Amino acid sequence: MDAGATRSAATPTGSFGAGRAGGAFDPVSFIRQPQTILRVLAWIFSMVVFGSIVNEGYVNNGSERLHCIFNKNYDACNYGIAVGVIAFLASIFFFALDVYFPQISSVKDRKRAVLVEIAFSGLWTFLWFVGFCFLANQWQRTSPKELPLAQGADAARAAIAFSFFSIITWAGLTVRAVQRYLLGTDMSLFATDHLDSKPEPQPHPGNGAVEAPDIYKTPPFTTNTTTTTTITNPENTPRDYQVPTY
Repeated sequence: MDAGATRSAATPTGSFGAGRAGGAFDPVSFIRQPQTILRVLAWIFSMVVFGSIVNEGYVNNGSERLHCIFNKNYDACNYGIAVGVIAFLASIFFFALDVYFPQISSVKDRKRAVLVEIAFSGLWTFLWFVGFCFLANQWQRTSPKELPLAQGADAARAAIAFSFFSIITWAGLTVRAVQRYLLGTDMSLFATDHLDSKPEPQPHPGNGAVEAPDIYKTPPFTTNTTTTTTITNPENTPRDYQVPTY
């Protein structure tokens, strides 16, 4: 196999990182893609964050009312749950979009899908950063007296840690989406045969063309300048006389 074939097999060609629409789907290559790995990690991390808060994020400290383990701040718990659940659902949606993306035949639709992914991934990277800072700050302000027997401490630390990991994964997904957008479109996949067989331009007669010789410049008659005529002088002696040339 030559080097050109190796490059074409290793590097995805086509529109925004995907080949021609209707091509065969290779599940092994799809799973090995960095984008797919980051997508699965983002899905797992988001599930850990909101799962930890929902299951052990609320404690009952001597009262009938449940309190958020993050300094009794319900906004911290609600923020972590909301960002985690939306990230969980978005990971599933974009995973399905990645599977369906090579089947999209319209270049404009592919571009819109990539732009939506860039916007959402960039926004969720920022929201996870805010969530990490918010949860970590509220956890530092939480008094040990508010958590008897360190109830919910492991869940709080897990939510904070995986919020930080989510920043990395969603930032990686943003970078991958930007790279796909910068790849653009390989228009050779959409070119037709008649575009390649363009007629050759004809040279203009006044621009480098060879003009036909002017047949009228040739003199129509020729004159012999050495015509010799014999005349007879009065003495009847033949002499050679040369006709003058005018």
